[in-house]
Amino acid sequence: VAQQDSDVPMVQAQPTTPVVSQSSSQFITVETDVLRARINLAGGDIEDLDLLDHKLDIDREDPLPLLMNAPEHVYVSQSGLVGRDGLDKQGQRANFTASQTNYALNGDVLNVDLTTSTDNGVSITKRFTFNAGSHAVTVSYLIDNQSATEWQGAMYGYIKRDGRSPLIDSDGAMVPFLGMATTNTEENYYKLDFDDLDDESYRANITGGWISMVQHYYISAWIPNAEDNNLFYAEKLRSGFYRMGFTSENVTVPAGAQGELSAVFYAGPKDQDILEGLAKYLDLTVDYGWLWWIAKPLFWALSFFYGLIGNWGFAIIALTILIKGLFYYPSAISYRSMAAMRKFSPRIQELRERFGDDRQKLQQEMMKLYKEEKINPMAGCLPILLQMPVFIALYWMLAESVELRHAPFMLWITDLSVKDPYFVLPVLMGIVMYLQQKLNPTPPDPMQAKIMQMMPIIFTFFFMFFPAGLVLYWLFNSLISMIQQLVIYRGLEKADAKKK
Repeated sequence: VAQQDSDVPMVQAQPTTPVVSQSSSQFITVETDVLRARINLAGGDIEDLDLLDHKLDIDREDPLPLLMNAPEHVYVSQSGLVGRDGLDKQGQRANFTASQTNYALNGDVLNVDLTTSTDNGVSITKRFTFNAGSHAVTVSYLIDNQSATEWQGAMYGYIKRDGRSPLIDSDGAMVPFLGMATTNTEENYYKLDFDDLDDESYRANITGGWISMVQHYYISAWIPNAEDNNLFYAEKLRSGFYRMGFTSENVTVPAGAQGELSAVFYAGPKDQDILEGLAKYLDLTVDYGWLWWIAKPLFWALSFFYGLIGNWGFAIIALTILIKGLFYYPSAISYRSMAAMRKFSPRIQELRERFGDDRQKLQQEMMKLYKEEKINPMAGCLPILLQMPVFIALYWMLAESVELRHAPFMLWITDLSVKDPYFVLPVLMGIVMYLQQKLNPTPPDPMQAKIMQMMPIIFTFFFMFFPAGLVLYWLFNSLISMIQQLVIYRGLEKADAKKK
């Protein structure tokens, strides 16, 4: 059910502070080394935010706009005070003033103070604290209560956006998640896409916690104080926008005293180390799916190799060598079995010619041959079956890793997160698969043999649309497999020659 379209959560109290409508908005700009924020003084909200250390497009120097309030796309962060003495009321926002219109970080920390006051002597400062190299902003409300009565209120923060696909969308076969993610008492990582919110709103009370808007590679999140009991919610508004946020516990500031309410707002890349440091389980928004227990060690290994080599493409090759090393013995068993089948393929062909019309008799004779020669025809499937979970986990790991976005390899591969623009890698992969197939014994079933002959072509076609990083892995995986297979075959041939 769609909720009423208001810029603040429902409150009962009437305004006790000067308020303005959004139509009289004035803006200030704040710039650090990694962020450029445009803050609306009507409410003190971040309505536009550019990531200066991330480019929108690899061929242009324009920074990536993560938050924006424009006709073509609405994605904003809002925060305020509600409750009995809160600044924000239904349909109205407090009007803040700032000492300047442009702020720039000059050092490690930049505090941007917006101020307002009420008629009865309460001064409120909304402070944005920016840190060098950080995409996290601490939003604080400093309450100076010089009135004759106590002040009561609660802080809220939410993210509002439309349901359109982000400017940064998928390129290739995967469809990344777009929607809300949070943590609660039942699940460390709980997500709802926009279709879920079309049908039902979300409510949960939890101590600490966080709530976020997740898209491919990037995230925005509100992280309230870990000690407070907070109400988290997500809903679809009647206007068609989606809103997800939190409301803190009520805070009381006695007359003549000062108080503070604060939360952290993060808007930036889905960097696991950074997210893990901000809040418990926030790093799970880097969603590797049900094979996360394989994908996480793969990412750690990939990051380790990148730290040594300094190139994500060569790090993928190093990871491929590591994985092939781990699967060396299962692969060796498989290749020895295939070598044996290849050796006896003339006898298998002879059986097919003798019993071609009697499939049951043919199967019996072939099984008899396998038993006599101690050949396991299923052993050839072993490395493929063992590697499939690793391949799927690697696919999601590479697809989810913002580190690979705009990461160059060499020559024409300037971005490992998108498809090869000239399809060179998938074609090379198809050629290697074809050559490797020539080393394998011909399947006894003619239909199966035809299917196997088509596999390099089918794989080449599908991998044309996969990220170049994933194709690079499969190319070198196939190449190393072929080399290992050749070495084993040559060794067995030499052993047979010595016996003769």
